[in-house]
Amino acid sequence: MLTDAVLDQAAELEKRFNAAQKMADEAAALALEHFANRDDLNIDTKRHPQDVVSEADKAVEQKIRGLIAEHFPEDALLGEEFGFVEGTTGYTWVIDPIDGTAPFLNGLPGWCVCIAVTDKDGAAIGIIDVPVLKERFAALRGKGTTLNGSPVRVTDRFNLQTGMLGVGANDRVAPAQVGKMFEDLMSAGVSYTRYGSGALMLAWVAAGRLVGYVEPRMSAWDCMAAYCLITEAGGKILPFPVAENPSAPYPVLGAAPQVFDEVLDLTNLTQFA
Repeated sequence: MLTDAVLDQAAELEKRFNAAQKMADEAAALALEHFANRDDLNIDTKRHPQDVVSEADKAVEQKIRGLIAEHFPEDALLGEEFGFVEGTTGYTWVIDPIDGTAPFLNGLPGWCVCIAVTDKDGAAIGIIDVPVLKERFAALRGKGTTLNGSPVRVTDRFNLQTGMLGVGANDRVAPAQVGKMFEDLMSAGVSYTRYGSGALMLAWVAAGRLVGYVEPRMSAWDCMAAYCLITEAGGKILPFPVAENPSAPYPVLGAAPQVFDEVLDLTNLTQFA
């Protein structure tokens, strides 16, 4: 028999899940509006010239933050553009307003809006909306993962040689280390692909389109929503210690069970922790 505490937690998560869906509606609509007028956007750089942020990123995050503050003012909040705000409920919203800013600014469809909610047990809610492609990946702990309302699962058909592995990299890791990772994957006969949004490739793992996704360093806002998607779709994830240092980057791996250990070994991913 379920205890009152468990029932209360389930109700609280469902309330946030329903709210996150509505937030994603508004955020995606605003992002699409900016996408249609991308040539007029102001663009700034962050760590280096390829690490860009636009006024669209900031506007979408502010929209989501405003909705969270309105409906769940005591929850903690971590966002890519405006940082971390502590809370008192044990729930933390983790948001990336536009993952794949470079594709967004260049008129490509591979960008998405990411909204997650975490608690002491990890990612409990994950929403990834892909406005241009009209796809929404959604998951709530214990309820499975859906794509536009239909259930999806990680693939059990393909392996690293017959399927495709998503791979990401960035300036947080030395080029020589990244090169070695690619060399080892190619030597093992792995078919891999690289796209502009790590979050979107992780969502594709949950939907069975990729056998896995690996990146030496990612931030929580890039992966928390997708980690929930993958877990609920029957996949495996490399733990991400977001509670220890919310803004710190860590290695990320999400994969179908049959390839998870092989990817971990081939990439020596733990060296990047």
